[in-house]
Amino acid sequence: MNNSEYPTDAALIDRAIANAASVRGTTAPNPWVGAVVLTQDGEVFDGATRPAGGPHAERIALEAAGQAVRGATLATTLEPCCHSGRTDPCVDHIIEAGVVRVVVGLTDPDPRVAGGGIRALRNAGIEVVEGVRKRAATAQLEPYLHHRRTGRPWVVLKMALTLDGRTAAPDSSSQWITSEEARRDGRSLRARCDAVLVGAGTVRSDDPSLTVRDVSGIDPQRIVLGRAPAGAAVHPCWEMQGELEALLEQMGEAGVVDLLVEGGANVAAEFHRKGVVNEYVLYVAPALMGGDDGRPVFANSGSATMSDLWRGEIRDIRRVGVDLRIEVRPLEGD
Repeated sequence: MNNSEYPTDAALIDRAIANAASVRGTTAPNPWVGAVVLTQDGEVFDGATRPAGGPHAERIALEAAGQAVRGATLATTLEPCCHSGRTDPCVDHIIEAGVVRVVVGLTDPDPRVAGGGIRALRNAGIEVVEGVRKRAATAQLEPYLHHRRTGRPWVVLKMALTLDGRTAAPDSSSQWITSEEARRDGRSLRARCDAVLVGAGTVRSDDPSLTVRDVSGIDPQRIVLGRAPAGAAVHPCWEMQGELEALLEQMGEAGVVDLLVEGGANVAAEFHRKGVVNEYVLYVAPALMGGDDGRPVFANSGSATMSDLWRGEIRDIRRVGVDLRIEVRPLEGD
């Protein structure tokens, strides 16, 4: 194969990003990383991080390449680790394997790494190319980067509502506002996250199981703010009480990187008003409650005047079944 026919560095990182996407939601507290080995003969071998305690993406790709790895290029979405934890440092395996070139999408902000992996590779005489497809790698790893920088999980607030902004009827019933297609999409969101949180009121009224059920992935850790009734479908769960910021720090310390908050209105309001939501996902059904006595998205008082409105940025809007799925982010700096 001619060098001109080899995949570009950007193409290798794109493939590594796809590998990482296949394991998102299974690796916490480790990041979901993808890797690719390109041999001198042009063969490509894939890797993705296994669940905590298992090998990282780089080692999976190196082992898949076998003896062909000598003289190869390794591409990885995140800087290889250089510290010992549940596994040996990836940089040691890369050096021992005889890789001559490493392409990195993003430097790891974890203080145990923070450029140390790249330095170790260069000190061993390996060429390192940094920042390839950095924006795409950063977007994929946003929750992990947030967790490492703040010690708290990335918070996704998910709500299903009618066109007139109601999440439940006056009798507290809320099943089902949205279509099966939207509910299935919401379960895919659960599968992406490490933990899913609801209030005890939602457990009492809806008795949700909070599992991924018919979508690919593993069930997230279930968290209830307050006490879940004995026999509730949410068990076994982590019952938490206390000040919200302190609880988020506890979750972060426990390895929760990506947290999905599913309400109800009191819990949604608390997270929103504390300014700890990183991503809002709203499923809007073409349905009308038709009055002001249904449950709103957020309980209690809101903005007193138009100048006090919270304003965000719509990142994505698309149709899911008959419903709309809208993703909103806080404005930068808020």
